[in-house]
Amino acid sequence: MIRISTQQVFTGGINRLQELNSSLNNTQQQISTGKRVNKPSDDPVAAARILKLDQELARVETYQRNVNLADNRLKQEESALAGSVDIIQRIRELTVQAGNGSLSANDRLSISSELKERLNQLASVANTRDASGEYIFSGFQGNTQAFKQDSAGSWVYQGDEGQRVLEIDDGVTVPISDHGKSIFGNIPAAATGVVTSAVPAGEYISGVNVVNQSALNNISTGTLEITVSSLAPDELTVTGPGGAPITDAQGNVLPSTYTFTAGEPIEIFGVEFTVSNTTLGSSFQIDTNKKQSVFGTIETLIAGLDGLSKGTPEGRAHYDDLIASSLTNLDNAQESFLLKRTELGGRMNAVESTKSFLEDSSVYTNEIRSELQDVDYAEAISNLSFQSFVLQAAQQSFARVSQLSLFDRL
Repeated sequence: MIRISTQQVFTGGINRLQELNSSLNNTQQQISTGKRVNKPSDDPVAAARILKLDQELARVETYQRNVNLADNRLKQEESALAGSVDIIQRIRELTVQAGNGSLSANDRLSISSELKERLNQLASVANTRDASGEYIFSGFQGNTQAFKQDSAGSWVYQGDEGQRVLEIDDGVTVPISDHGKSIFGNIPAAATGVVTSAVPAGEYISGVNVVNQSALNNISTGTLEITVSSLAPDELTVTGPGGAPITDAQGNVLPSTYTFTAGEPIEIFGVEFTVSNTTLGSSFQIDTNKKQSVFGTIETLIAGLDGLSKGTPEGRAHYDDLIASSLTNLDNAQESFLLKRTELGGRMNAVESTKSFLEDSSVYTNEIRSELQDVDYAEAISNLSFQSFVLQAAQQSFARVSQLSLFDRL
């Protein structure tokens, strides 16, 4: 016969009530939080998987923030370039208008006045800032204004040539900026010709134009030094910089002497030009591979409209060359902007694809996490009702048992 002391009865009863109450509290917590696993002891295996899934969600959320940042920066840059294209188009229209031979000096000054406004408008676009106040075209120097006017009033690039890159997924990076020097500065310029010798007034070179790019690409230099070497018959000697012979792509030395007629166009190595009223020893230089900023193009055009006189044949030739070279340079600037917009489109597509992938990954991960962690309310409420009933029964039973005594049998 086993004897059970009163202390044991009370201890066992209290422990049982505590166990039932703890189970009831756990179920109430699950219902209030909506989570089946609130602490590792609830389900150690599920808790470990939930922890990994939480880490994955944190990783995805970080990359989603980067994706949104990249998307905003690229859209802002694309918008700035779209605005630049519109401005250049208007400047080109004004340039074509300026080429009208019937315009008066006042008409040209009126066109120049609008060009100055358009130039400032373009500079404002090139100095666009992002939401944090940084200049988007300054490279790594986001706090430095991209373009500023120097002491002569010319717009000059102030940033560096850095390109910011952002990671938008594991091992996936995308450039989110472009420096202004590559977009607005290093633009192929139209071929130009200048007099390099002290010659009498009225001797000049004009009509410089690349008419055969393939022929020009086949020679060893883009800079031609030209000297009037004979007047009977008229002959030109053409060399590279410093008098170096010009060779073709195979290294063969090309002819250097060419017959010409003063005042009439001549084509050499794919470059057409005209030299006028020359004397023996007159020298000229043609550059075909120079770079020029779009600001420099517009500034030169404005200066020509304000200062060039068309009262002499030389003045008219220089004015016509100004209009022609400006149109070429503006077309090159537009092409530079459009090429960059095409490149931006590719980056934006990559960002959009990554954004969709991250959203799908987040949804899938949340679904798995929900299956492991979220409580089944119907089951939990049913358990709560049952546990409440059991607890009440246990409490009533303990209350009766605790009142039993041997003295009741005496």
